[in-house]
Amino acid sequence: MIKLGDRLPAMKLMTPGADGPQEIDTGELFAGKTIVMFAVPGAFTPTCSARHLPGFAEHYDALKARGVDDIVCLAVNDVFVMGAWAASQKDTAPIVFLADGSAMFTRALGLELDLVARGLGVRSQRFALIAKDGVVTYLAVEQAGGFDVSRAEAILEALPA
Repeated sequence: MIKLGDRLPAMKLMTPGADGPQEIDTGELFAGKTIVMFAVPGAFTPTCSARHLPGFAEHYDALKARGVDDIVCLAVNDVFVMGAWAASQKDTAPIVFLADGSAMFTRALGLELDLVARGLGVRSQRFALIAKDGVVTYLAVEQAGGFDVSRAEAILEALPA
């Protein structure tokens, strides 16, 4: 599993864009910036849709005021699902949605969650991290079924005032 001081892997992922799906290079996305990235087990799932994503949208300005350049939401879903999910939520426009459809990025982080037995395939564990110039400076991984350490409020507390 990725840990503090590790560099995030550079890979090509997809993001929904105004003109359709767009490829995004994670190495370029994280380069020279302070990024908060949170991962959800799946778009449209209850906690992800009702609490996790809305919390980051609600605290977007406060996170930016603490020096965060971008907020990224990662899920092991295809880019079309991520685009539909983003469109279905309120006030998420500034958040970057990353679709890790084959879980390659999530596996490279060592944060995959095997839900095959429940018919959900391989997903991401629920987590949040802070990266500065692509290097992990803070990592919070939830216990199974938890929603505490990866919420927006917890990330705000981890950032310098």
